[in-house]
Amino acid sequence: MSFLSEIQNYIKTIPAELKESKGVYELTVTVAERKAFLSTQKLQYQAKFRIIEDPKLLRFTEMLKESGAGISSGSDFDSPGFGFKTETFKSGGSIREGTIEEQSTLFGKKYEYRFDFKTVREKIKELATAEGFQFQQQLTPKGL
Repeated sequence: MSFLSEIQNYIKTIPAELKESKGVYELTVTVAERKAFLSTQKLQYQAKFRIIEDPKLLRFTEMLKESGAGISSGSDFDSPGFGFKTETFKSGGSIREGTIEEQSTLFGKKYEYRFDFKTVREKIKELATAEGFQFQQQLTPKGL
């Protein structure tokens, strides 16, 4: 069994969605959801990683991402009535940098969730080191 297939088998147990684009793998899990009158907000855990064969290196980054969709109540000056609104808020990358622990503390005030993101990071790190790969964690996906 290959190293990548071991990671894929682990991700199925979470359960999470795994996608690959240009050698970067992204796993996504919805950890919390809030529903209000005609609107929904989701909090997702996202981890991205790249496996580099020479030198044996696995680059890893993770973040919490909030998104929402629904009816707004006309809080914008331009639209005094109701309207449909879709928003995405990132708490990683260039908008907000920091550790996932800091992000979790911020989102923990708004959402109730019990997802242990540390377990995901540690398991991927364990699988990488067992195969002789160095595990390198990054704050942002730049240079991944």
